[in-house]
Amino acid sequence: MKSPFLFATAALLALAACNSEPTVPEVLDSNPDPMAGELANAGAIELPPSIKAEKSMRCGDNSLVYVTFFEGDKQVVVKTAKDGPSTTLTAPNAGEPLTAEGGWKLTGDTKSVTIEQPGQKALTCRG
Repeated sequence: MKSPFLFATAALLALAACNSEPTVPEVLDSNPDPMAGELANAGAIELPPSIKAEKSMRCGDNSLVYVTFFEGDKQVVVKTAKDGPSTTLTAPNAGEPLTAEGGWKLTGDTKSVTIEQPGQKALTCRG
């Protein structure tokens, strides 16, 4: 009497030899991205800068300003009150004075700044 195990093993070996190529799934794209071409040809995107430092600075007239410095030294956000409105000042190149519409201007670094606000005299502030 022949063993059923021997017969099953022979059948499996025969089936295994039928398709010796590895199976690669076939990918069908039935819903192509309509903007794929535009995205492939799009230019590089500049990410917004990360925060370098957030400082509350005491000024010469004993007031406080709150300044957020960003990496790259081309952008700061200034608030004259902790919960007040913010003003974003920018510069085309690092090291140049940061400005905003209306007459805002800031020079300096995370230790000391000079701020010019619309209609007020310039303040030197230290953090």
